[in-house]
Amino acid sequence: MTELTLSRESWPLREVFTISRGSKRQADVVVAALRAGDITGYGECLPYARYGESVDSVTEQIASLESDLRNGLDRLTLQSRLPAGAARNALDCALWDLECKLYRQRIWQRLTLPVPHTLETAYTLSLDTPEHMRHAAEKQAHRPLLKLKLADQHDLERVAAVRAGAPSARLIVDANEGWDEALYTRLVPELVKLGVTMIEQPMPAGKDEALASLPRPIPICADESCHDSHSLAGLVGRYDMVNIKLDKTGGLTEALRLRDEAVKHGLKIMVGCMVSTSLAMAPAFIVAQGADVVDLDGPLLLQRDRDNGLEYQGSIINPPSAALWG
Repeated sequence: MTELTLSRESWPLREVFTISRGSKRQADVVVAALRAGDITGYGECLPYARYGESVDSVTEQIASLESDLRNGLDRLTLQSRLPAGAARNALDCALWDLECKLYRQRIWQRLTLPVPHTLETAYTLSLDTPEHMRHAAEKQAHRPLLKLKLADQHDLERVAAVRAGAPSARLIVDANEGWDEALYTRLVPELVKLGVTMIEQPMPAGKDEALASLPRPIPICADESCHDSHSLAGLVGRYDMVNIKLDKTGGLTEALRLRDEAVKHGLKIMVGCMVSTSLAMAPAFIVAQGADVVDLDGPLLLQRDRDNGLEYQGSIINPPSAALWG
């Protein structure tokens, strides 16, 4: 019999984090704990208002399955009981963690995968004025890969400022649905000159059909347009990459499926995250093995991480310990 416990946690950020849709000062997460006997598995999710989620709604979704979990609800059945999203992510990852502990195996052993290797993550610069973004870039200029949050007609000045502040870093940018076709057409040739190597979700999901006919000299990555493997049919021909986030896929189970199906469709892989703790990063670390772009810097943006968190050496992430997850 599996007992469910839910907790809500708020993790303060080092600095205000801003994207095109607004700003935040803390990461409000939901943690699902599943106990079988004296063993407990954990999973963390971050409800995202962009997808109609809140801490309350996600907590209610998870709690609605309490009796089913007590009666043996497993991961495969879970996939059809909850939609892709944060609630299913917390439960799916908690079930994986519990399974690993019950079998006394690491997650890669349960998945019959090789032992994971270290990963190099991007480091995200929050949306701000060009001047402030340059100062932020100067502080992080030692990092090999910077990700810039963008939003509007002033983005060229922002990227140029970051390039001046971090001349040796590779740059990728994320517009978070903030551009239209005209702005895309104006900005992209200039971003090529500035050495930008990837553009994430330039146009709003559902209004990105123009990407099929526009030149793409810089690879375009789908984020808000890509949730799970069912999203892929509408992405081919418009995008070159997909950003896999477990809070969108609804957990590790579907994230692995999405990764494999995306590769079959000829799409490259980015693995990203919401701003949350190492408990949320650990399962994403497994998906990110072999990814073309890794963006798992969530804990670096927090004032503090949880105990036994991932070990970051600059922008290099070491595999999660068993004490953390999996």
